[in-house]
Amino acid sequence: MNEKTLRVLEYYKIIQKVCEKAESQLGKEMISALKPERQLEKVKYMQEETKEAFDLLVRKGAPPLYGIKDISRELKLAEIGSTLSPASLLKVSDMLRVSRDLKSYLKEAKEEGLSNYPIIQDLVDSLRVYKHIEHEIDNAIVNEEEISDNASPKLRSIRRQIISKNDAIRDKLNSIINSDKYRKYLQDTIITVREGRYVVPIKQENKRHFKGIIHDQSSSGATIFVEPLAVVELNNELRELHIAEREEIERILKELTDLVREKAEDIRNNQKILQRLDYIFAKGKYALDIDGTEPILNIEGYINIKKGRHPLLDPKTVVPIDIYLGKDFNTLVITGPNTGGKTVTLKTVGLLTLMAQAGLFIPADSSSHIAVFDKVFADIGDEQSIEQSLSTFSSHMTNIVDIL
Repeated sequence: MNEKTLRVLEYYKIIQKVCEKAESQLGKEMISALKPERQLEKVKYMQEETKEAFDLLVRKGAPPLYGIKDISRELKLAEIGSTLSPASLLKVSDMLRVSRDLKSYLKEAKEEGLSNYPIIQDLVDSLRVYKHIEHEIDNAIVNEEEISDNASPKLRSIRRQIISKNDAIRDKLNSIINSDKYRKYLQDTIITVREGRYVVPIKQENKRHFKGIIHDQSSSGATIFVEPLAVVELNNELRELHIAEREEIERILKELTDLVREKAEDIRNNQKILQRLDYIFAKGKYALDIDGTEPILNIEGYINIKKGRHPLLDPKTVVPIDIYLGKDFNTLVITGPNTGGKTVTLKTVGLLTLMAQAGLFIPADSSSHIAVFDKVFADIGDEQSIEQSLSTFSSHMTNIVDIL
């Protein structure tokens, strides 16, 4: 399709509005690439997609599409043997949940007597559900940075030991900082952590009176942070428990990644299907927004738009138009005063034609006819070219020659 025409008739502004209806970036990318088709059967198929989505939205409500994400990178990492992070695994879980919820959505629609949706039904039927993978991920991961105690009995046991060890260290240090023997050496009666080990703040001049390992000092140098000898072994044991916790978390993440790896190809295919479903339902949502209807298509060049409205104008103030062309006559001259609506009329005919050929409903009364053309051309507005030293008229004539 002629690129200049798409720009002049503001086709891309329509595409942007459809993009806003998509739930995912994947859906938006697919819509952004949408161009008018020239083959009647292809256009009919695209219109049928929109019709099915429109009907489901009206009769069943919006489908559960929230949670669609691009997990191509995550699947590739899993396939080459990398271990996925909690955030990456949650993205996979979200995608699996959307697939499962969509199947439930369409199953409920069937049970409610809504069953004439062959395109959407075929796509949803092709989705693969892996509830056990979804469950394992959700059971093990609390959020993007936290693994649940429920991830494994061993992890739960280690964390209980860590809590116990922390309590033991704090009890020991509390007894030190609250004792008459050591209180006078402290800068403050608090317990803090340096390099993962519990320490207490000691006045610089008292360090020889306080036995322990120095881990840090304040910026002024007046305070040093000392690990008392009495808790060194306890701190060592705590460090070992943290290492064990980290190793167990790594094992859990690897185990979950292996589950994803085994079904990576099916999950990748799910992503493609979900992207298409998001794209289809975005077209349906936009049709609802503009109170659109499915046009009757032909390849005879016949146009009969009834109460057509320019989709970028305020629906409360736009004046609907009727345009008939291509059956009894093939040329239509529109005349009238300035600001009478001539340009808007021309743009409406062109834009509704492009929308129909892109599989979008048009803002017009039902039983409006739209022809499918090989090409659409437009010469509208001031095309003066200063660079080429052409007058406005000459610029238009150059464009007309190109069109001819």
